Amino acid sequence: MPPRMKSPPIRDIAADLESRIASGDLQPGQQLPSTRDLASQYGVSEKTIYRVVSLLKAGGQVEARQGKGVFVRSTQPLEWNLHQFERGSRRDDPAVGRDDWKVTAEEQGRTATQDKPLVSVEPAPVSVARWLQIEPGTYVVARRRVRRVDGEPFQIADSWFPTAIALDTDLMVEDDVTRPGGVLAFIGHPQVSLRDEIRAWPPATPDEAKRLELSEDVGTPVIRHTRIGFGADGKPVRVMVTVAPSHLNTLVYEMDV
Repeated sequence: MPPRMKSPPIRDIAADLESRIASGDLQPGQQLPSTRDLASQYGVSEKTIYRVVSLLKAGGQVEARQGKGVFVRSTQPLEWNLHQFERGSRRDDPAVGRDDWKVTAEEQGRTATQDKPLVSVEPAPVSVARWLQIEPGTYVVARRRVRRVDGEPFQIADSWFPTAIALDTDLMVEDDVTRPGGVLAFIGHPQVSLRDEIRAWPPATPDEAKRLELSEDVGTPVIRHTRIGFGADGKPVRVMVTVAPSHLNTLVYEMDV
């Protein structure tokens, strides 16, 4: 009698269905096969398929419709045009609280909002100290935000500033502050050059998953975009780390060659 083949684990089945969704084999709005059919297809119990579907629901890939079944969720990623963001003539509009990032979303017909920032003065972690070219443990001003698109968390945007620049300025205000040309320029420390560092980082950490309202069990892959801004003297004036779930964000660069 041939040895019995081991059934695929829950995460492998979920990954296969996610791959089919990403490739377009399963289209947005399309109903998934029945639990019985999926169980037969993958050679597992219906109970296992229930757990797979729970993972896909938690990750935002599918949604259940009462009395109808489970359907592929229609997720429209945001195109984040990094070659334009914070560059040149900014499009901030303090009169309506619209900053450069919100304009990017609104140009795509989306509604952009930002949760109330959390501001603190704290010792710089090693990575932040390296980006800001200071000694680890040096006190910095931290400003932590969650950015939403159409009401859903799309990005974490955490920034750190040297205290000599940020203390007793608008950067300490725990509100959605918008200033002409950006807050740094408004307080006399404009960014004149930028450096971007981009890494894939699967999965989101438990803290990131909580802030982004993701299920910790799913292991959602995220993109980490780090932007260091430099002043006229060549010294860093800010570092911002944006954590973006990969299925909700498309990073875009356009340039002449």
